[in-house]
Amino acid sequence: MNAESCDVACSLVSRSYISQGQQALARRHKRVKALLSSRRMPQEGWDDASIEAFIQDLALMDSNNFLDNVGVGEREARVACGLVSRRHYHLAHGIGRSGDIAAEQPKAAGSSLLAKLTNLLAADALSHAGLHDLGPVTVLPLATGMAMTVSLLALRPSRPPAARYVLWSRVDQKTCLKAITAACCTPLVVELKREGDALVTDMQALESKLHEVGADNVVAVVTTTGCFAPRAPDDVVAVARVCEAAGVPHVINNAYGVQSAAICAQITSAWRKGRVDAIVQSTDKNFMVPVGGALVAAPRARPALVDSVNKMYPGRAAVTAHLDLLMTLLHWGVRGWKQELSRREELVPYLTARLQEVGARHGERVLHTPQNPISFALTLDSLAAAAAAAVQDPTADNQSSSAAASKVPEHAAGADTSASSSSSSGGRPGVDGRPVAVPPAEAPGPAAAGASPGAEGPGGSGATEAAGAGPAAEHTQPTAKAKGAAKGSKAQALNPSFFGSMLWARCISGTRVVPTGKKQNVAGIDFVGYGAHHYAYPHVYMTAAAAIGTTREDVDEFVSRLGKCFEEFHKKKQARDLL
Repeated sequence: MNAESCDVACSLVSRSYISQGQQALARRHKRVKALLSSRRMPQEGWDDASIEAFIQDLALMDSNNFLDNVGVGEREARVACGLVSRRHYHLAHGIGRSGDIAAEQPKAAGSSLLAKLTNLLAADALSHAGLHDLGPVTVLPLATGMAMTVSLLALRPSRPPAARYVLWSRVDQKTCLKAITAACCTPLVVELKREGDALVTDMQALESKLHEVGADNVVAVVTTTGCFAPRAPDDVVAVARVCEAAGVPHVINNAYGVQSAAICAQITSAWRKGRVDAIVQSTDKNFMVPVGGALVAAPRARPALVDSVNKMYPGRAAVTAHLDLLMTLLHWGVRGWKQELSRREELVPYLTARLQEVGARHGERVLHTPQNPISFALTLDSLAAAAAAAVQDPTADNQSSSAAASKVPEHAAGADTSASSSSSSGGRPGVDGRPVAVPPAEAPGPAAAGASPGAEGPGGSGATEAAGAGPAAEHTQPTAKAKGAAKGSKAQALNPSFFGSMLWARCISGTRVVPTGKKQNVAGIDFVGYGAHHYAYPHVYMTAAAAIGTTREDVDEFVSRLGKCFEEFHKKKQARDLL
C-alpha cells in the first residue's frame, strides 16, 4: 500500500492505527531503496517477510504476472502447476538473452534486476570474506565443474590457434579433470611434491612443463585452492608470477575457498603480484544454498574474462541460483555473513584437537598440513596394518609374498627427493596426443592398503585340511580350509575402506577413507595412488572438514561415533586373531 491508499484506509480504520501500519511499511520500503542505492549487502540481515515481499515485488514486474498480459509467443513463462509456480515465486522467464546471460530481458524487468543485484551483492560478500581488489563477478546457474569448463572455453578465442593444453596441478577429484576435457583441452598433469605430510605445488616441474610445451600451446594453467588434506592449496602466488612472465592465463579453482580468510589472502596476493584471470567458486559450498550455482570472479586489474563468460553462455538461464543466493545474502546481512565466517575459523583448532584426541587413543595421528585451513586428515595406518595381516596366507609359501606386498617401497617412505622427475613423467602427451600420468616407479598396489583377497587367497585353493583328520574330527574342530575361509571373510571386514562404510552406516557423511596405491583412469589418464593426490603417499587416512555451517556439536557427535567405529574395528580384529 502506498501513501494514497493509506489515506483512503483512514476512512475505514482509525488514522492513528493506519499511520502506525504505514510507518511499518515505510521502513521496509526504505530497506529496498537503500539496497538499490548502495548495491551492497545490508549491514543487518532482513527478516523473512521483508525478503519475500521484495521478491514478490520483483516477480510482479515480469510480464507473465501483468494483470492484462496476453502472451502469444512460444515462450511466455507459462507454468502448468501452481506448486511449481509458487516454488519459484512466479519467476518463470529466467535471466539473460540468447547472446548474453547478463543482458537485460524486455519481458522480465524484475528478473533482470534480481540477477544484476545478485551479482553485485555476491561481489560484496567476496570482498567481506577477504578477496580485495576484486573486479566483476557473475553468478552462473552451473556447479563448479561446468563453470570451470565455461571459463576455459571463454579463454580459448584469446589464445593462439595451436593452444590446446591446460597445465593442471594434480588434485584427485574427477570433476576438476573432466572440466578441462569438456572444454576440448588436453590436460597435462603436474604431480605434487611432498613436504613432510603435506602435498604442495611442484613449481620446478610446472615451469619445466610450461617450457617444454611452449606458452603459445597452452590455453591456461589451472590451480586449486579448496582441496582435501593432505593436499595443500596450490602456491597461487608463485604460479601467478610464472603465468605473468610467460603470458599464459591462470584460472583458480576456488571451489570452497571463500570461507577461508587465509585462502582469500593468498588469492588477493596472487593477482596483485602476478596473473590471475578468474577464480571459480561454488555457491552451495560457501554460502549454504542448494547445489547448482557458481561464482566466476576476476581481479579489478584484469576483468575481461567475466564479460567473455557472460557473452559466450548460450541461451537464457534459470534464475534459481541467483534467487537462492540473493535471499541468503539478504538473510545474513554483513553481520551475519561475517559471523558465519568467524565461527568456521574458530572451529578449525577445535576439530583438530578433537581428532588428535581420538587418534591418540587408537594409535593414529592427525597429519601435519598447516597450509590447508579447511580439510584435515587422520591416519588409519593401524587399520591398514590389520588388513594386511588378515590377507596373509596361512601357508608358509605365501606368507613371505604377502608380507612383501604389504611393504611400502623405499621411495614412499620419505619426502620426494626428485620433484622434477615425479612431475616430468606425469601428464606428458602420449604418442597419440592423449595425456598419461605415469609415476617414476611402481607405487604400492592395493594390497598395501589391505585389499580384499582374491579367489586364490585365504580360503581358496591354497588352504589344506589338517592331516589325518577323519570324519568325526571334521565335525568337532575347524579344518585349515575352514579357518582360511573365515580369515578371508574377516579380512573383508578389516579393510580400511570398510571403515568408511562403518562411518556411513552411523550417519556420518562427508568423510573420505583413502587407501594407498589405488589405480584409476579418469578422462583417459591413468593415475596411481588416486584419491591421495600422489602416486606414492605412505599413509592410509580419512578426512574431515571444518566447513562453513559445521558446529561444535557436529564435531563432538562425529568424534564420538568415530571412536565407536575404532572400537568396533579393533574388536573385529581380535575376533579374527582368535580364529
